[in-house]
Amino acid sequence: MKQYIGDGMLLTTAIIWGSGFVVTAIALDYLTAYQVMAGRFVLAALILTILFGYKFKKFTKTVVWKGAVLGTILYIAFALQTVGLHYTTPSKNAFLTAVNVVIVPLIAYLIYKRKIDRYEIFGSGIAIIGIGFLSLQGSMTINIGDLLSLACAVGFAFDIFYTNRFIQKEDAISLTIVQFITAALISVVVMFTQGDIPTTIEKEAVYSIVYLAVFSTTIAYLLQNIAHQYTTATKAAIILSTESFFCMLLSVLLLHEMLTGRMIMGAVLIMTAILIAELKPAYYKKHAL
Repeated sequence: MKQYIGDGMLLTTAIIWGSGFVVTAIALDYLTAYQVMAGRFVLAALILTILFGYKFKKFTKTVVWKGAVLGTILYIAFALQTVGLHYTTPSKNAFLTAVNVVIVPLIAYLIYKRKIDRYEIFGSGIAIIGIGFLSLQGSMTINIGDLLSLACAVGFAFDIFYTNRFIQKEDAISLTIVQFITAALISVVVMFTQGDIPTTIEKEAVYSIVYLAVFSTTIAYLLQNIAHQYTTATKAAIILSTESFFCMLLSVLLLHEMLTGRMIMGAVLIMTAILIAELKPAYYKKHAL
C-alpha cells in the first residue's frame, strides 16, 4: 500500500513539474535565470521554515551535511536547466533533462556496483524514446542550450539517486528544509555576484515566482523526498519522467497546441515504460514461485 502512495506522490510531482516548464519560461521573460532561482528557493525555504520550524531542534550533523549536499546538487541542476532555457526550446529542454532516467541506474552501477535490473534498463530506454516523441520537434541539432540541458540531466540524476539513499535513514522533511536553505543561500550569493539584484519586478514575474516556489519547489520536493522512502531510485526517475507528458498535456489544454500522432505515441511509450517497471518483475516473481 505504501508503495502505491509513494508512486502517487511521485506522479503528482511530475504533474506539477510539467506545468513548471511553462511558468519558468514566463518568468524568464521578466527576470534572469539567477533571479528566478533566488526567488523560488528563498521563498520555498521561508515557507518550509514557517511550516516545520520545530524540526530545527532535531537536526543532527548527518541531516545537515546530507541536506547541504542535496541542496548544492539541486542548485547546480536547476542553474543548468534554467540557463539552458535561454538557448533552447522548452520541449528540447524537457526531453534532455529527462535523460536522467537512464543516468540513475548507471550511477548506481558505477559508484556502488549495484546490479542493473533488466526491467529498469528496458523501462528507462522506452521512457527516453517516448519523451523524444513527445518533446523533440523540428531540428535535432545540438546547441549550447542543449548541452546545458544534458548537463542538468546528470545533476538531477545525482539528486534523485542520493535523495533515495539519504532518505532511507533520515527524516524527509528535515532533509528538504536543509536542502532548500542551502540552495537559497547559494542562489543569493550567485545573484549578488552576477550583479542581478532586481530594481523593479512585474506582477507576472511575482506570480511566476510564487507558483514555482509554492508548487514546483516546496510541495513537489516534499512529495518527492517523502515518496523516496517507498520506492527505488530508478522507478522514481521513470515516474518523474512523465513530467514531459504532462507538460505536453497542459500545453494542449491551456495553450491550445495541436495534439499530434508523435505526442500520442510518446505518451503511450512512457506509460508502457512505467507499467514495465511497476508490474513485470512482480509478475515474473509470482509465476516463478
